[in-house]
Amino acid sequence: MTSPDTIFHKILRHEIPASIAYEDNEVMVIKDIHPKATTHLLFIPKQFLASVASMDVSTQHIPGMLIAKAKKFAQEKGIDGYKLQFNVGAGGGQEVMYIHLHFLSEAKIG
Repeated sequence: MTSPDTIFHKILRHEIPASIAYEDNEVMVIKDIHPKATTHLLFIPKQFLASVASMDVSTQHIPGMLIAKAKKFAQEKGIDGYKLQFNVGAGGGQEVMYIHLHFLSEAKIG
């Protein structure tokens, strides 16, 4: 089965612009275009997984990796208060069927 071609696939391939806050070989972090906090970032893994609900043995590490990346990012930016959120499925508020972790904080980043 092939994965869908979502907006996040296109952002990860740098085919459409995004405000990138961080990128490494496992994750890209972008600013949310409809922020719900002063700092609202999306941590998007480079390995495709539609949602938490579709995890299997080969992808079950992804949510933990995203949380670890968010923790490290917060520490490096000196942010000590933040909220992490996964939306699961359309009924849970997931708008793009590509797993991503919302990082929300009232702290400003540079």
